Amino acid sequence: MDAADLHLVLDPLVKEEVLFHGLLLASKDPDLCTDCGLCREKCRFNAVDESNDIIRESCEGCGVCELVCPERAICMVERVSGTAFLSGTRFGPMAHACLHTAEEGSGKLVTLVRSMAMKAAEAEGRELILIDGPPGIGCPVISAISGVDMMLAVTEPTVSGIHDLERVLAVADHFGVPATVCVNKSDINEELSAQIAAFCASRGLEFLGSIPYDASVTKAMVLGQTIIEYGDTQAADQGDMGQAENGPSSLTEPGGDLLPSHRRLCTVAQVATRTPAPGHGFPSHWNRRESPEGSA
Repeated sequence: MDAADLHLVLDPLVKEEVLFHGLLLASKDPDLCTDCGLCREKCRFNAVDESNDIIRESCEGCGVCELVCPERAICMVERVSGTAFLSGTRFGPMAHACLHTAEEGSGKLVTLVRSMAMKAAEAEGRELILIDGPPGIGCPVISAISGVDMMLAVTEPTVSGIHDLERVLAVADHFGVPATVCVNKSDINEELSAQIAAFCASRGLEFLGSIPYDASVTKAMVLGQTIIEYGDTQAADQGDMGQAENGPSSLTEPGGDLLPSHRRLCTVAQVATRTPAPGHGFPSHWNRRESPEGSA
């Protein structure tokens, strides 16, 4: 998903920025170009216009234009596709990223954000890293779950939700990542919610519980609050479901101790990138920067 909104709730104060280089970009030397049009003819992404200039937003970095150019007027260069941030929030450090318009998220970006999160955890002695992962089974998902100690798959009681759950559980199994499951908006179809719980039981998967549909989640987000901060609601009451329903949480060792330092839990739900509106740069909520003295 290209509309992660965690920053709207946590109001991060940016402390560090790292430029993210994604796909390569074709660059033309106008002094060498003879306008033969071969690059435009061979480009399958329509990334060369009628004037034989490169259309940045359409270029996929495949390099065909560089290969076929008889004058060697085109070369592939790195492009800045976005920025990764290490920020402070009222709940602790947060690593996140923002892509430029039309740029594509990738496992490479997820790896960068994860490395910044690990750096923050080591610097502050944090014992748990939470990764807000994307849906699906593509490269960003693989990068999000690789090497984690546990994956929490968040699903919904719909036919497509069950299908996607089975696929991501297969990916986790392939990479040897322990998985647990919870159902969001469970009361929109209680029959399917029960089927998901039964499916988990048949597979030997830990079912952490269900979160009912609650409009208060949206109301809390509008106020820039987490659902726990917003107050007593059905969804907030499920915040400790792992302890309340299943005894010791899966985030603890058999004796009840917290997992060793820097263990990582991946929640497969939503990607941690956001695409700004064309011409507007990064979202205004990310414009807060820490001053040299450390004050906002």
